[in-house]
Amino acid sequence: MQPETVLAGGRVIDGSGGPSRLADLVLRGGRISHIVPLGSARNTGNVIDVTGLAVSPGFIDMHAHSDLALLADPAHEAKVCQGVTLEVLGQDGLGYAPVTDETAEPVREQIAAWNGTPELDHSWRSVGEYLDLIDRGAPANAAYLVPQGNVRMAVVGNDDRPATEAEIERMRAMVARGMADGAHGLSAGLTYTPGMYASDDEIVALLEPVRAAGGYYCPHHRNYGSRVVESYQECLDVARRAHVPLHLAHCHVNFPQNRGRAPEVLDAIDEATVRYGLDVTLDSYPYRASATYLGAPLPSWAQEGGTAATLARLRGPDTRARVLHEIETEGTDGNHGIPMDWTTLVVTGTADPALSWAVGSSIADLAKKRGEDPGQTYADLLVADELRSGCLLQVGNEENIRAIMRHSAHTAGSDGILVGDRPHPRGWGTFPRYLGHYVRELGLLSLEECVRHLTSRPARRLGLTDRGIIQIGAVADLVVFDPDTVDARATYEEPRRTPVGIEHVMINGEFTVRDGQRTDRLPGRSVRRDGR
Repeated sequence: MQPETVLAGGRVIDGSGGPSRLADLVLRGGRISHIVPLGSARNTGNVIDVTGLAVSPGFIDMHAHSDLALLADPAHEAKVCQGVTLEVLGQDGLGYAPVTDETAEPVREQIAAWNGTPELDHSWRSVGEYLDLIDRGAPANAAYLVPQGNVRMAVVGNDDRPATEAEIERMRAMVARGMADGAHGLSAGLTYTPGMYASDDEIVALLEPVRAAGGYYCPHHRNYGSRVVESYQECLDVARRAHVPLHLAHCHVNFPQNRGRAPEVLDAIDEATVRYGLDVTLDSYPYRASATYLGAPLPSWAQEGGTAATLARLRGPDTRARVLHEIETEGTDGNHGIPMDWTTLVVTGTADPALSWAVGSSIADLAKKRGEDPGQTYADLLVADELRSGCLLQVGNEENIRAIMRHSAHTAGSDGILVGDRPHPRGWGTFPRYLGHYVRELGLLSLEECVRHLTSRPARRLGLTDRGIIQIGAVADLVVFDPDTVDARATYEEPRRTPVGIEHVMINGEFTVRDGQRTDRLPGRSVRRDGR
């Protein structure tokens, strides 16, 4: 049994969005046992003086790519030092469970630029087996979504064709097994292969076991560019047809053509909520750049069949020319129907150290230095690194970001890719950037409302009644921070800098950060939909 701990003298921001208050929190057995008037608990237990600091529920990262980091990196400072106490994994339709003996390696190859290739025993196959590893002790808690791309790869393969009725039944059974193992819903990556080959009708069919289990649908939708509003509407329609709640992953409205169009997306969400009673939430990160693997902008036909087939096409002069024409002139489905501006595509990391010369530069700049066409530079780099490179896409619109973060359905998701020589700073800075830049400096949200976005609202989407809120009986997932100084220090040039102003972090009642320093504790566990 953990000893009693008192957080004394703090400004309690309980996550509800209501006014903060001064109070002492008494913690016992990993939960909040009492909330008492200021000063009345100072003579009991292990007292931590947090006078002048804010005490809030732990932050919930609704879109994380820490699937392997939670197993391979015990420190996990990127998230722990931000105050993140729960991460939602299995995002964008691609993850590490469920897999089969045949698909385990291809999946790892495809998303190596998201998660790296740490030395791990990848013997697990099911969602339950993966979550059992988390339960052995992790630096943060984890919830999981069944990745639709994994399911399709296991049953249909990497072919661009409709699934048969028999295949749909097999995929439904895989989704049902994942939900029974404790997953909270189904994710989809509809600009990534093989998930993008599925029709909306197929996805509606896969959502039947999700609805039966009380889960939700979390799509990375089909188009952030030329059809952005229509693609969000398609997600709303799928959720309505399937009768499931909807959570829109990294809800951004990108590219110069869509500047100022976020209100159209938000109006569509509001209409679906009012007209159909649809339960919708969304997440976003407070940065203009997005990040993914370097091969993502390729057209879907060029990625059919997996890594080896894609590389063969890029090595062939005729198919390479066709690929580059579509990317540069027509706008591929992988690049959201927008012709590529090579100045916006920046290399963040390569698997082969011999290619590190490319890291930190745009494809346009690399091509200029090499005296060649940018498309050829891009294709050569993909082949040389066997599709394992990562990238940034500088395509965001600040006015859209601000409009979305003020919406009543908004939550925070870092979409943090933590590998590569120069990854996106959102992996280290999302939550303190909300609190520092957008709350304290710009005043776009009150502190209490912002904390609500980071805590109780995502907890409600996950169906958690004892996390994301400070109340008697709630799990002691807590963050103690200084509202006057909290801020992100991570930049595009130095993305791995931890934030300032976050003094203490507790997960399940244990300190993972104490006096601003990471402890050696690993109290994180899986948070399964069925409460196990």
